[in-house]
Amino acid sequence: MNKRAKYITNWIHDYVDEHKLSTLVIGISGGIDSSVVSTLCAETGLSTKVISMPIHQNAEQNNLSGAHGEWLTTKYSNVTHSVINLDSVFEEFAGCFDSEDLLALANSRARLRMTTLYQVAQMNNGLVVGTGNKVEDFGVGFYTKYGDGGVDISPIADCYKTQVWNMGRSLGVLQEIIDAAPTDGLWDDGRTDEDQIGMTYQELERAMMVDNGMPNYYAATTKMLETYRNFRIPNLHKMQPIPVCMVPEEIE
Repeated sequence: MNKRAKYITNWIHDYVDEHKLSTLVIGISGGIDSSVVSTLCAETGLSTKVISMPIHQNAEQNNLSGAHGEWLTTKYSNVTHSVINLDSVFEEFAGCFDSEDLLALANSRARLRMTTLYQVAQMNNGLVVGTGNKVEDFGVGFYTKYGDGGVDISPIADCYKTQVWNMGRSLGVLQEIIDAAPTDGLWDDGRTDEDQIGMTYQELERAMMVDNGMPNYYAATTKMLETYRNFRIPNLHKMQPIPVCMVPEEIE
């Protein structure tokens, strides 16, 4: 385990201890972010529940989620892995609407999973652990508001994607997961994050660093910066506090 992973593991443990909770609940998708976060949680020694929640899932993604869950339960005695199939719940929900807006339905999948995780957490005196990293979630807002963005703590929110991959290697996460193309798992056609964003995470990091005025050995191209900003700006509402209308006292 590298120093970053050790620091985050201790941070998670201290937070749970301080708030007198007993269980960590994480949704796992077979992707690198959820695999790293669930392993960091397992490393705390606390009761850790990892949940696979397929919704008409791409077979490869589902297999990776299952393989990671099996790896965790084999390596850590404090981890349990459950599979909660949400196919029928999603179909019932989607059937309530005349429109088949694919983006809206993709986001609804994430929100059904969030509800499921909170149900498990509530039943086990636990908290829902977020899997968002510094680039996709807190850089360009590539997540579902009140879906995978609905969490209690965000252990890797200050980690670039490359740092998440490095932690995965140091923790011994399955090589197939490290090598897999990142995807949010919300689409029937199995589209990747790069398909949706239009650039790799390495390119996003470079653009993010340049846009933030950070020293960087690799200059971002004008196209990278343009793509980064065009994706980020419409999503800023996800990363900012909910606007509150402050009514002056003289108005009754």
